[in-house]
Amino acid sequence: MNRALMLLLIGLLVLPIGCQDPAAAPQQSQQQPAAAAPASADDAATTAPEAADKSVDAGLDGEAETAAHVVVRTDNLPEPVALTAEDWPQFRGANRDGISQAAGLADQWPADGPAVAWEVTGLGEGYSSPAVVGDRVFLNDYDEERNVWMVRCLDLNTGESAWPQNYEVEKRIRPNHAITRSVPATDGGYVFAIDPKCELHCLDARDGSLIWKTFLPAAYDTQIPPWYNGQCPLLEDDRLVIATGGNALLVALDKATGEAIWETPNPDGYQLSHASIMPMEVEGVRQYAYLTLKGAVGVSADDGSLLWEFPWQFNTAVPTTPLPLGDGKLLLTSGYHARTVVCQVSRDGDAWKAEEVVALPPPTQGWNSEVHTPIVYRGFVFGVGKKQRGLWTCLSPAAEELWSSGRKAAFGMGGYVLADGKFFVLEDRTGVVRMLDATADEYRELGQVKVLEGPDVWAPPVVSRGKLLVRDLHKLVCLDIAAEGDAGPVAAANVPNRE
Repeated sequence: MNRALMLLLIGLLVLPIGCQDPAAAPQQSQQQPAAAAPASADDAATTAPEAADKSVDAGLDGEAETAAHVVVRTDNLPEPVALTAEDWPQFRGANRDGISQAAGLADQWPADGPAVAWEVTGLGEGYSSPAVVGDRVFLNDYDEERNVWMVRCLDLNTGESAWPQNYEVEKRIRPNHAITRSVPATDGGYVFAIDPKCELHCLDARDGSLIWKTFLPAAYDTQIPPWYNGQCPLLEDDRLVIATGGNALLVALDKATGEAIWETPNPDGYQLSHASIMPMEVEGVRQYAYLTLKGAVGVSADDGSLLWEFPWQFNTAVPTTPLPLGDGKLLLTSGYHARTVVCQVSRDGDAWKAEEVVALPPPTQGWNSEVHTPIVYRGFVFGVGKKQRGLWTCLSPAAEELWSSGRKAAFGMGGYVLADGKFFVLEDRTGVVRMLDATADEYRELGQVKVLEGPDVWAPPVVSRGKLLVRDLHKLVCLDIAAEGDAGPVAAANVPNRE
């Protein structure tokens, strides 16, 4: 065999390996997962960025032919319900702060943990957390056998389906370190969900029927991020606010029609990240903060104008949201060895600026959060840090480490929520749920239970009406964590029947 023929045969053997679609099968978790694919915009992926096949994500599965905006109906529209402090209507709760207003929770758990009220198995691989209003649980899901993306509505008391049928869309999505990673937003009348391929769906909460939908790549030239969409929509009164990248940076949409109320210009061409939008108020001005790979931006809630920019280098992906610390200060953090920084947003007349207050060195010298946005409570910042094995950590408002869980517990990239003076934190590798005393000035555990299976237990937990909702890659579990005497059926949120 001559040398030329031998080289040709070698090339033919190697070519299929080099051209293999890396998104065709789930990626394997690494020792230090990377933050790129949030389950609620706070959860991340472990795949290298170049492993995401953007040509597949960009529409070879048919989405490129989808119309930019489709309105199905304009009459018999739903009405929002009166939300209560116990509701969890969107990502990180009503105030986007990761704090549930649920009360009457048990301070201690039995040795075998709280009772399991119900569980739903067979979920499509993902990190999506639910939203809860009244007795309705809204969840994004995917059927991997039928190639169908869906929004499901479950009864909080029983876990049974609360809609005549799920909202379903045929959409071929190849697992790329799981599939679903976004939380719906709902006011009890409307339900909004962004699927992995960046199509926004507006549904009727009464029965799951479609009202309108917008395909962001066609409407705004949005580039579908590696590891698919991780953004969770922000619902405020009669508007839905989302980031789009492409032709606009952020947009506010009329929730009933999907028509634009305003669009933020995007002259620098910021692309869609995995982050979600954080509402805030600075010096009496309502605005939205958003993280791009090139830093943070602030947008006027009134007209969508760009108020300020804070250049900062993030690496590969940004799944976290800007964390308001009060008085115009924001804590910005992310994974891939990005440096954590506190910036100060201020106004001088009509001019706005954002300036560095304190910056930490990259891990392992400095602290950062790989996937989840920390929680501010009692004037401190709490979260799972990347610095050392995912330790539970308490920081000062200046991002100084005050204490951690040390050798007592490590959570990897597990999610967490605060409710009734207690943190509920997940261990990402084991699936153990730990209840911590949020009022203590040290790591103090009040109880634990194992109801989930690792790896990659990344979805943030949800607490509503005495129930704790937690999930792993394929199962959603509802735990009864109400104090004795406070448990009981959950009242509906006055959701009317559709005529």
